[in-house]
Amino acid sequence: MDLKLNGKVAIVTGGSKGIGKAIAEALLKEGAKVVISARNADEVEDTAATLRLAGYDVTAVPADMAKKADLEQLVAAALHRYGRIDILVNNAGTIDTFAPIADITLDQWRYIFEVNFFGVVELTNLVIPVMLKEKGGRIINISSENAVQPDPMMGHYNATKAALNNYSKTLSMNYGKDNILVNTVSPAFIRTPLLDNMLDKMAADAGSTREEAARKFLKENRPYQSLGRAGTMEETAGIVAFLASDQASFITGAVFRVDGGSVGTV
Repeated sequence: MDLKLNGKVAIVTGGSKGIGKAIAEALLKEGAKVVISARNADEVEDTAATLRLAGYDVTAVPADMAKKADLEQLVAAALHRYGRIDILVNNAGTIDTFAPIADITLDQWRYIFEVNFFGVVELTNLVIPVMLKEKGGRIINISSENAVQPDPMMGHYNATKAALNNYSKTLSMNYGKDNILVNTVSPAFIRTPLLDNMLDKMAADAGSTREEAARKFLKENRPYQSLGRAGTMEETAGIVAFLASDQASFITGAVFRVDGGSVGTV
């Protein structure tokens, strides 16, 4: 499908690897120019260099979502290089602790909210005036099934994603009249390098294959996931590219689950 993103400029946070990199690639393939950011300067520049070799127009900007100055620099770099921002994909996030909720320290709560939620708010606040000047734009926030189906060992992460879903809906209500459309994509059990490593370890322990380990994990932990496999990063990236395009010009305030049916509620 030709989504006609030629000439559009996108910022993708957490764009150096995993789902963020796949999103950047999907937008580039549709003709967009993309600014990717990540905390690790070497990783984000290496990813940009690889994409440039493929003929794409990519700019790398190191940025920590918990640091306002970094986010200001990210927006300034995008405007300096391209003169506009049409698409913002808030993909960057973190999870650093797996524990019962009462064992998660207040500092751990503060940090994960700084990155997963307040960083999104800060960056969005910087981009909204640009989109207002351009009379429109697309904001796509990457959430998680944990927003509505909490994991008992990830209480602080669950809360950041629930807050993000609510924020996205509220943002869409505020700026729909200005043709700034805001949607959320909620992936789950996606084949990232991190998931592959987990499945490989499970397979080695059980003497099985990665695919068998995936099916066992889903049966035991995600009973509503009916496809019996992990999703691909490209399957997540595809819906993001669609939402960034004019094909989605009457869609705002929605949550799109890319989870194989993992969430057990309507």
